[in-house]
Amino acid sequence: MPQEIKFGTDGWRGIIADDFTFDNVRRVAGAIASYVAKYEDAKRGVFLGYDTRFASQRAAQVAAEVIASAGIPVKIATDYTPTPAVSYAVKTNGAAGGVMVTSSHNPWNWNGVKFKGKFGGSATPAIMKKVEEELRAGAMPQGTKAAVEEADVKTPYVAAVCRFADMDLIGKAKFKVAVDSMYGSGRGILSGIFRERGVEHITIRQEVNPLFPGINPEPIEPHISLLQQTVVSEKCDAGLATDGDADRVGAVAEDGSFVDSHKIFCVLLRWLLERKKWSGDVVRAFNTTRMLDRIAAKHGRKLYETQIGFKYTADLMMEHDILIGGEESGGIGYSRFLPERDGILNCLLLANVMAEEGKPLGQLVADLQLEFGPHFYGRRDLHIEEEIKKDAIRRARDEGTQKLGRYRVLKKENLDGIKFFLDAPTNGKGAEAWILFRASGTEPLLRAYSEASSPELVAEILSDGEKFVRSGV
Repeated sequence: MPQEIKFGTDGWRGIIADDFTFDNVRRVAGAIASYVAKYEDAKRGVFLGYDTRFASQRAAQVAAEVIASAGIPVKIATDYTPTPAVSYAVKTNGAAGGVMVTSSHNPWNWNGVKFKGKFGGSATPAIMKKVEEELRAGAMPQGTKAAVEEADVKTPYVAAVCRFADMDLIGKAKFKVAVDSMYGSGRGILSGIFRERGVEHITIRQEVNPLFPGINPEPIEPHISLLQQTVVSEKCDAGLATDGDADRVGAVAEDGSFVDSHKIFCVLLRWLLERKKWSGDVVRAFNTTRMLDRIAAKHGRKLYETQIGFKYTADLMMEHDILIGGEESGGIGYSRFLPERDGILNCLLLANVMAEEGKPLGQLVADLQLEFGPHFYGRRDLHIEEEIKKDAIRRARDEGTQKLGRYRVLKKENLDGIKFFLDAPTNGKGAEAWILFRASGTEPLLRAYSEASSPELVAEILSDGEKFVRSGV
């Protein structure tokens, strides 16, 4: 029996040598080729990119051989590439789809494959369902072998993000920023853009190191501690970080404090509504801050809540007038650019907001907390056995579970996992407290997410949540 391959929220990921093998890459590439041959205009071809992980470039070549053997032309990147650069190439060249070899923010010993739709974004749930069907059928289509050519997908993409942000304004602002590529495929891009425009900046972790020493390439604490130290020691106005394949953003304020993706999303949304006055509604994933709801309501914009995974956001971007969409992990995208999350673009837009408002990043966050009430957020990743994971979700769903720690459960929602709304204090007009329990579909992991009106309250609720998961009662 061939090894089971599961697609998660954004493609397939596996442990290198155990799950992520060249044979399994061939199987996934065969399924993608079969999908493209059946449902898309195959002669439009496929773009293929890869990140800085161990064996990514070779795996991309393996995938290219399989797809070309099905008679589908392939353009493969000449260098390590941000995922959104592949998506941009797909959309602007009218390609049939895009393939990216990456496992994004996962630890060094993981790798994976993402598939991008012809619209230049995460393949929608409907597309992924068809790819999975082809995979289960063991599809490996053969045709007249098509060409595999190299293509520079980075240069046009960099030009496009620089047109989308106001680079002149950023250049004039005289802010100093620190840039952290976390050894990922965003390496050299932001520093090149800033250098060209005379923006003072410091760079860290730009070199290729597939071991990602000491970190997972995920722009959250504790992995960005070096960026936090750099911002303080170099007296920067902000620190900007991208993840392993540069589609997620993370940030650090001028005092070295971590600015989570929720605050980044809120800073950008407020700026777009108040300064840019762009049209469109807002999409957020089930595990993101409800401060977004308050900002959208103030400006009379509709807010859509989706399941977790940017493919659900991309889906809505295709159907409605969406200004901005995002998720807890730092993936934020804009319909008028691409239905795709983009870490590089969001770093530039944060610099844009700072330049336009004339304020360092921490001040922008403080302004938000003042107007929309104190919102604080936390997450715990609980690596637990499958049985404990399933039991915790079952008990969370149970109608008899009406308390967590010292707080009553006011209501439950189950769009993606189980969310408890708690009768914890809001400290005036602060966040309404909630905790979300969500089991990973691909690994022995349960995540607990929480938002509340103070950091102490978030910590208490997450501790109570962990006790609930582990105790079995």
